[in-house]
Amino acid sequence: MICKTTIPLVMPKISAVIITFNEERDIARCIKSVRDVVDEIVIVDSYSDDRTEKICESYSVKFIKHKFEGYIEQKNWALKQASNPHILSLDADEALSEELKHSIINVKKNWTHDGYYFNRLTNYCGKWLRYSWYPDRKLRLWDSRKGSWQGINPHDEFVMQDGVKTNFLKGDLLHYSYYTISEHVNQANRFTDISVKAAFAKGKKANLFKILFSPVFKFLRDYIFKLGFLDGYYGFLVCQISANATFLKYIKLRQLHQQENKNLK
Repeated sequence: MICKTTIPLVMPKISAVIITFNEERDIARCIKSVRDVVDEIVIVDSYSDDRTEKICESYSVKFIKHKFEGYIEQKNWALKQASNPHILSLDADEALSEELKHSIINVKKNWTHDGYYFNRLTNYCGKWLRYSWYPDRKLRLWDSRKGSWQGINPHDEFVMQDGVKTNFLKGDLLHYSYYTISEHVNQANRFTDISVKAAFAKGKKANLFKILFSPVFKFLRDYIFKLGFLDGYYGFLVCQISANATFLKYIKLRQLHQQENKNLK
């Protein structure tokens, strides 16, 4: 009789990696949503001056302080602090839905791909936006040896190597974005400042066509074609503010180039 031997399946250990700065409002919810799913929680903090560190200390996390040099740079540095190559990446204002928790646990039992996407559902001023900012598919679970954080700050994305295999998981990543409209407006202004500086450094330019039509296209895409109007009042607000942010980005970029031309004269 020939006896067949089976090789036991070793489940990969997963590290949750989160970067923070003054996240006392959201960080506890984020940690609690992942602690039963992952094997390690790594938090890289940019020297918060609120209660973020104290809250994190009440949970079993690896808390590290590191100077912030950009979203992409910070997230790539944070990856190196994880004990495991398999990473679940979240922002402090995000949390796993129950369905997504189960999907990730099942992946741990049978890791078959290099990366996994899932949809992000945003809560805006207490309302879930199911059209204008949905499904907002994100790649947030992956083998970190197969890619790196890239993009133009502050709009980072994890880019995987050519030839990798990816899959999609059921369940939503819950995003608790803005609690007030003022927060959204201020963040849009701040983010456009950051993105414009990065775009200017890369030699990108803004012509009148982009200034005039990109905001219009942005609004029509989100409000009409993605059915953002079905999100009601807040659907209109987020589409309008997002379109305005596109307008601000291009006029700020154009202004930087005009200033540069003046200095060269």
